[in-house]
Amino acid sequence: QVQLVESGGGLVQAGDSLRLSCAASGRTASNLRTLGWFRQAPGKERELVARIRLSDSSLYYVDSVKGRFAIATDNAKNTVFLQMNSLKPEDTAVYYCAGATTFFTPSVAGAFQYWGQGTQVTVSS
Repeated sequence: QVQLVESGGGLVQAGDSLRLSCAASGRTASNLRTLGWFRQAPGKERELVARIRLSDSSLYYVDSVKGRFAIATDNAKNTVFLQMNSLKPEDTAVYYCAGATTFFTPSVAGAFQYWGQGTQVTVSS
């Protein structure tokens, strides 16, 4: 099993920065192949924000965060970070860390097997 524990959310003003962290642990955490960050705003579907494939560090970002957010892991690849700069009110959401052990690189929430508890990010204008 894999446990994902997030930290780093909070209330900030537009233009500020936040860094989210997600620590992976558990007996099969070493089997993770993809780590990602999703977000879900009230009344909206859960959206993939950024994703990193651990084998080659291939990255994906949703268009709305390109140039502002950056996903990265630590050297041990058991902690994933989401650096969020130039935050906007529309970035307000609950952010979830997700992990997958699949050989294909997932792009939808249903394909990720493991989830963190979520952390609230609120950006005021």
